[in-house]
Amino acid sequence: MSFELTYVYLDHNATTPLSQEVEQAVIQALPLWGNPSSIHQAGRGPKSLLREARKNLARELQCSPLELIFTSGGSESNNSVIKGVYEKTLGTARCEFITSTVEHPSVLKSFQYLESLGARVYYVPVSRQGILDIDYYERVLSEKTALVSIMAANNETGVLFPVSLLSQKAHEKGALFHTDAVQAFGKIPVSLKDWNVDFASFSGHKFYSLKGTGLLYAKKSSEMEIFILGGAQERARRGGTENVLGIHALGIQANQLKNVGVYFGQMEKLRNRFEERLLESIPGVKINQAQVPRLPNTSSVLIEGVDGETLLMSLDIKGFAVSTGAACSSGNPEPSPVLLAMGLTAAEAQNSLRVSLGWSTTEEQMDHFLETLKSVVQRLRRLAESDVGITYGS
Repeated sequence: MSFELTYVYLDHNATTPLSQEVEQAVIQALPLWGNPSSIHQAGRGPKSLLREARKNLARELQCSPLELIFTSGGSESNNSVIKGVYEKTLGTARCEFITSTVEHPSVLKSFQYLESLGARVYYVPVSRQGILDIDYYERVLSEKTALVSIMAANNETGVLFPVSLLSQKAHEKGALFHTDAVQAFGKIPVSLKDWNVDFASFSGHKFYSLKGTGLLYAKKSSEMEIFILGGAQERARRGGTENVLGIHALGIQANQLKNVGVYFGQMEKLRNRFEERLLESIPGVKINQAQVPRLPNTSSVLIEGVDGETLLMSLDIKGFAVSTGAACSSGNPEPSPVLLAMGLTAAEAQNSLRVSLGWSTTEEQMDHFLETLKSVVQRLRRLAESDVGITYGS
């Protein structure tokens, strides 16, 4: 089988391309430059875009439009909840917090900041398969817990966490529950009604919209400190003139999420086919978290005898975009903290590769990628074998 060299993007957990609908909508909305807080004619068009976007997103998330706060992205939303709840509960009997060891850096570093202020934070461990230790979670959860923050889906492994169950247990103790749902939205159906969480974070560029725009769900009954003081925007919860084009893009893309169920099946089928053929084609390969519930588009692969960064660069030269872990950690020579927290050795973590498919990924692209991956791995292993005399997969 022969292929022409084309650029194939397989790093959708890092960011997604703009959908055609978003591209067209943003161009059409460019003339609406007015301030949505203005009551004159120039402000009415932008204000209408914000209102429509909020309505579209609320419909897809199954919540009230008034429970949605537009932000700059997932990191701001995560920081705002964690620090906001801390400030709200400071000096009360609820002085403890719970998160997991495999959260996004914007969550982990926020909790590390709270620890520097004297807060008690519990980090729930995971197994080698990425499964949360529920027994530990139940042991540390108490009437002292102010907030639990555990992600819906891991950005590196794709492992899904039981948000509804975790939230229910937190509420039984009177604690608030927040989930970083950045990786979930656009890949799996998301219902805030079913999850019954108090807070949830989302980011536009993870579901084919613009960067620099995100969303924070805050249940009506959930109190938190105002995180940006200023004007009365976002019902006085986040001051500052809104990013009208970015928010409009979120609303437009929300209309496409009705097809998530179709894309789920399409991506899962391609991912499973790729993994089956990968195990048949290349010796010394393991699929991380293959037996646990995970995102349909994500494959975390451990390839013995090949450094992940070297493999990534070699594939990039060949026209394929993949990653060794989270994009927010790119340039860091240390192994992935997520994989280390799961019990992988430093060497195993450095030999791992993340492949994340998108809505438009095709079978032909995955076949092309597999053939190229096989060739590159064989070449890199030959180089390594000539140096150390080891034959991989024998």
